[in-house]
Amino acid sequence: MILVHGYAEHCGRYDEMAMFFAGHGFAVHAYDQSGHGRSPGPRGDVDRFERMLDELMSFVEFVSEEHPNLPRTLVGHSMGGLVAAATSAFRAPDIERLVLSGALLELGADTPPWKQIAAKLLAPFGARVGLSVGLDTEGLSRDPAVGRRYEADPYVKDRMSARFASGMMTMIGRTRAAANQIERPTLLLHGEDDPMSPVSGSRAFHAGLPRTIADDCRLHVYPGLRHEIFQEPERQQVWQDILDWMGDPT
Repeated sequence: MILVHGYAEHCGRYDEMAMFFAGHGFAVHAYDQSGHGRSPGPRGDVDRFERMLDELMSFVEFVSEEHPNLPRTLVGHSMGGLVAAATSAFRAPDIERLVLSGALLELGADTPPWKQIAAKLLAPFGARVGLSVGLDTEGLSRDPAVGRRYEADPYVKDRMSARFASGMMTMIGRTRAAANQIERPTLLLHGEDDPMSPVSGSRAFHAGLPRTIADDCRLHVYPGLRHEIFQEPERQQVWQDILDWMGDPT
């Protein structure tokens, strides 16, 4: 299993989930994407958004070499879901299954048109222009402790450069239009009350998947759950749903 974290966070926030799947026989791998966690360089910035796809391809190759005879499942959350979906559509990584959680496949209502225009105009100035996105931690989970840990985490940095934002928005549009290029069984999971990544993005992406894999794909929307379904009180049921869909190796 390869885990791809979301915007502003890092792979360490998935330790509990990794231990759950490790306990069910999975070898779990994760990494910090460029501009996040302990990766080098300025926070919330990358010279081109496609670099995120390049990194994931390299990481999948690394995991493939580590476990050459095991099937690989790619799991991406939020912006990591966008990166996982885009990589699957445009680069055809060596994976057997794709799982998307609260994938950023549509911009939320808190991203008005003027912000999108500003990001594109300021993008040429690179990492020098960066602002806080202002994430509302109450939208992460119904468990208040999740928000408190998020705010206290020294490796969580709510900063996004204009060129990062512009590249991400462009990739959202490209990826939404490329759902029919996905070649692997895909499971889409989404909290119905997600205020950060609209559930309509996952619904549209699911509807656009190729008919050739439709019988092996599924969309599961969780009533009442917010953005981080892997951090909600019901998280173990969400993890079990993933196991049930792809088969428990034990």
